[in-house]
Amino acid sequence: MDDSKGQKEALIAASRKSVALGLNSGTVGNFSLRHGTGMLITPTGIPPEELTVEQIVEMSFDGTWQGRWRPSSEWAIHARVYETTVAGAVVHAHPDHCVALAALRRSIPPFHYMVAGFGGDEIPCADYACFGSPELSETIVRALGRTYSACLMANHGIVTIGDDLASALNRAAKLETLARQYVLAKAAGEPVLLTQDEMTHVHARYRGYGQQPRS
Repeated sequence: MDDSKGQKEALIAASRKSVALGLNSGTVGNFSLRHGTGMLITPTGIPPEELTVEQIVEMSFDGTWQGRWRPSSEWAIHARVYETTVAGAVVHAHPDHCVALAALRRSIPPFHYMVAGFGGDEIPCADYACFGSPELSETIVRALGRTYSACLMANHGIVTIGDDLASALNRAAKLETLARQYVLAKAAGEPVLLTQDEMTHVHARYRGYGQQPRS
């Protein structure tokens, strides 16, 4: 029995859920899981509702893959994230409000305390590079650095990472919520940003935020 079948099924479920959540449409967006010394990633050009386990691609970080199906054109983003972080899963999506801010090449500042949940005092916007290019993957790893779990991508979309697909996908949904709220606040006026001292306090509180004791 293929021990990766469950992971492949999880990738299909995440891809379909992203559409239900409004994070992607059509064939845009891609999902991956760290797998051994490489990764499993969704294929290029296949709508989520048509995905099958056999179409999930097993590949190395150097770009070589097994099987007849071609990996997502953005495979290099996923590979470089795995090479430079301890992430177990990567989500790339194109949610509307995030894309609107990315088109402005604007990071999301600390207008809301939940910005701190992504690892810093803002949610950064990675520099522009052409889709599918090695340069794009480098802009992503620079934006994420050592602390961030998400970034916008200039004139493109978002990348979120997590220990598993559930956490990475939840971050993508949370990021789109914050982006929508920030766009609404900007439409009404100029949001009052939290100060550095206030954000320092938020980060301290976040260390135990939303966690239940483990038995």
